[in-house]
Amino acid sequence: MFQQTQFRLVLVLMLAVSCVTVGSAFVDVRAEHQQPPPAGAEANMPPQQQPANRPLPTPTATPPAADNEVTLPEDEVVRVDTSLTNVLLSAIDKNKRFVSTLKKEDIRVLEDGAPQEIFTFNRQVDLPLTLAIVIDTSISQERTLPDEKAAARAFVDAVLRPGKDEVAVVSFTGDTQLEQGLTGSVQRVRRAIDQVEFVPPSGYIGNGQIVGGTPPISGDNQSRAGSTAIWDAIYVTSNEVLSESSDKTRRAIILVSDGFDTSSQLKLNEAVERSIKNDVMIYSVGIGDSYYGGVEEGQLRKLSERTGGRAYFPKSEADLRNAFAQIQKDLREQYLVAYSPTNKARDGSFRQVKVEIVNPELKKQNLRLVYREGYFAKSDGATTTKARRP
Repeated sequence: MFQQTQFRLVLVLMLAVSCVTVGSAFVDVRAEHQQPPPAGAEANMPPQQQPANRPLPTPTATPPAADNEVTLPEDEVVRVDTSLTNVLLSAIDKNKRFVSTLKKEDIRVLEDGAPQEIFTFNRQVDLPLTLAIVIDTSISQERTLPDEKAAARAFVDAVLRPGKDEVAVVSFTGDTQLEQGLTGSVQRVRRAIDQVEFVPPSGYIGNGQIVGGTPPISGDNQSRAGSTAIWDAIYVTSNEVLSESSDKTRRAIILVSDGFDTSSQLKLNEAVERSIKNDVMIYSVGIGDSYYGGVEEGQLRKLSERTGGRAYFPKSEADLRNAFAQIQKDLREQYLVAYSPTNKARDGSFRQVKVEIVNPELKKQNLRLVYREGYFAKSDGATTTKARRP
């Protein structure tokens, strides 16, 4: 009896020890499973194995673009090696129509007289536009300004694609005024154009006559208020309004003026050079009042053609609207010519570019090629010499 009782006691003790051992092992295994995984392990876990107490990642919302921002889809961007020089080219026939059949082998490119190998040649019909409409509001434009504004509004309605293009509005007399910064909003641009107006300078009595010394403006301020500083306006628009825009867009100024500069502190060449450096083309719409001498066509042609744009000289309201329509077409229908310069020096010097027709049949058509006259080479960081066009 005692032996049976002793045997049972031993058996109970053995079972108890076994339970304690198994329980400890279970606790150890459970604790092992509760230890945090190594760094980076969670990223490799299937979703069902991720810790339940960690929130699942959520996509970061992209902030909506403001009215004055343009988001360029990747398929809208023409990507060219940064070592290449880009030239925008238009070919115009004798009827002033855009030639859309030009091919790479029809032309050759010269830089400072040296032939260049063309790497890229294609038509660009849908590149985003970054434009500044620059309107002369000086005394000589007093009577023509309403028609100019109407044509500019029609141009904006036709050319501006919200979310893709952007336009700024600038007015000027002796000083330059930013009426509207770059925006993709048609409504804002139209409102800015509506607000552009001729403001008679102090002492103005009509027909271009100003009585000097009339308060509150006198001296130089009074004379600048009634004057025209075209080159200053072009320079500041290229340098401060358009230069900060995306370099994946086509930059252009649409200048509406009679071309008579009377008070600029800068020269025409300085305005042209600044525009070329910032890849800005200038399209001039020459409108003038015959009472003030009409239009200075020569200066406007020089300003436009040297930057790769064109000048238009409408004689009627219908011609004015047609001029804006032609500018729109010019901006949409151009060729991109890209080449790697044989001159690799990064000296900031001006390089003259010449494009010639080599196709004998096209030569007979006397096509007019429109492109910028050259560009300024890039400079190394240590180079501080200011380059001048010879």
